[in-house]
Amino acid sequence: MVPLSWYLALSAVLFTIGAVGVFVKRNVISIFMCIELMLNAVNLTLIAFSSFYREVSGQLFVFIVMTVAAAEAGVGLALVIAVFRNRESLNTDDINLLKL
Repeated sequence: MVPLSWYLALSAVLFTIGAVGVFVKRNVISIFMCIELMLNAVNLTLIAFSSFYREVSGQLFVFIVMTVAAAEAGVGLALVIAVFRNRESLNTDDINLLKL
């Protein structure tokens, strides 16, 4: 049986990689992928604690987080397509919607 600390360490590493990716990346698609990685790290933590404490509530929260992630992906990609059609770039430095 794998100890809880290994799951938490893996989750911390995944969340850190995702957070660094959000701050470092300049491509909008890469930023969305890093946000999804962070959400999956949180899901791993919730499942690990749910299994450790033998509770079902962590698994219910994972279902909610997955639903929010799916909605975020759908709305986010729709916004990316709309911005790309207007600006023809997915670089965050080139996308400034307040400029004319």
